[in-house]
Amino acid sequence: MKLFGKGSKFYSIMRMRCPRCQEGEFFVSGPYDLKNAGNTHEHCPKCDLKYSREPGFYYGAMYVAYALGVALFVTFWASFNLFFPQVGVGWQVGIISFVSIVAAPYNYALSKIIWANFFIRFDKNTDKKVTSSEAVSGS
Repeated sequence: MKLFGKGSKFYSIMRMRCPRCQEGEFFVSGPYDLKNAGNTHEHCPKCDLKYSREPGFYYGAMYVAYALGVALFVTFWASFNLFFPQVGVGWQVGIISFVSIVAAPYNYALSKIIWANFFIRFDKNTDKKVTSSEAVSGS
């Protein structure tokens, strides 16, 4: 399996595509369409995979979002202290807070697609539409 090409989890995550076929759109719209932010399609438009395996499936994505937020904070904090040590702590906190708020919709969408990729594998044999029961069972 390639690291960055079609068939890899990274490909599905970065393009925000269906984890199974990697062709269908995962989200209804982009992450900065705040009215529909984070809304996923019920099923993949290409392979008919049901995106939500059970009620509350995406609650686990909160842990991924938390990890992404911490990674963003630590990256900015370390960068400020290494490359701009003259910037005061108040400015650092303000800039990091602003960046975190601006990145929040993308972080939310990214956490959902990462969570889905934990549980759904790529299947190159998805030329035919599968039924919802096959999609949920993973067969």
